Amino acid sequence: MESISYPVFPVQCDIQVRQGDLGRNGAVSTVGMARWLEDARIRLKMPRFERLVGAGEFGPHQIILVSQSVEQLAPVYGTDADVQVHTGIRRIGRSSFTYQQAVFAGGERVGSGGATVLNLGPAGPLALPDELVADLSDLSVPDSSETAAARPDAERRQRDHYAFFAPLRARIGDVDINQHVNYLALATWYDEAVAAFTAAAIGEGGLVPDLSPSSYRIDYIGEVTYPGDYEIGVLVRSFDVDSVRYELGIFVGSTCLGIADAIGGRGVLSARSLGPGGPR
Repeated sequence: MESISYPVFPVQCDIQVRQGDLGRNGAVSTVGMARWLEDARIRLKMPRFERLVGAGEFGPHQIILVSQSVEQLAPVYGTDADVQVHTGIRRIGRSSFTYQQAVFAGGERVGSGGATVLNLGPAGPLALPDELVADLSDLSVPDSSETAAARPDAERRQRDHYAFFAPLRARIGDVDINQHVNYLALATWYDEAVAAFTAAAIGEGGLVPDLSPSSYRIDYIGEVTYPGDYEIGVLVRSFDVDSVRYELGIFVGSTCLGIADAIGGRGVLSARSLGPGGPR
């Protein structure tokens, strides 16, 4: 059997699995795995940049999330699992950089993901200071085979691109320290939209089958705030015997605030419900 080689990540950290990370089937949910990736990114040390900021030698700025991805490769059950997240830097740009990550449980690779962040100042993107570039270079992933994801087409930001809409109201518990809806909370909104689509497709009330996505690629376009009423657009891009590929978008009126690609299980969803004549 041909062995699979993975890049060597410079930083590994242990993750404590929490009850809230688990989904309905007792295994970690995709959003739960995204929390692990976030935990690992927060723990990364960038000492040169931290000293620069601490000395007041770098002006007002924010490190904001532009996009993130997460993919489950195998299930992880229970809260006693031995989990590690491996993290490195895949790309360093002028004002942004990209993390590459892998999740291991019991020595087996069970997930992957990453995120791109932007260094933003009051007037727009700021060039990364030399100190930050040096820190990021120390964390670079050597010989990464992963390529940058293509930017979604402009049509994805158009409301009429989507065939089904699920209304959602922002909750106060979704708001984070930055006073907007947290990006992990937004991932649960996409889960909710897929569940609403599933319920409409099968035409049954009560608890819908657990067909939540096992992977997400999410792009953040605008700020989602509280209070607010929003709609999540859903389009089935393609499907096969086992899975459904979704295109998703968050809208307030005709304004798109975020888009996502997701892959979920097909389960009981019929070809008719997934086609052009499906739920509206």
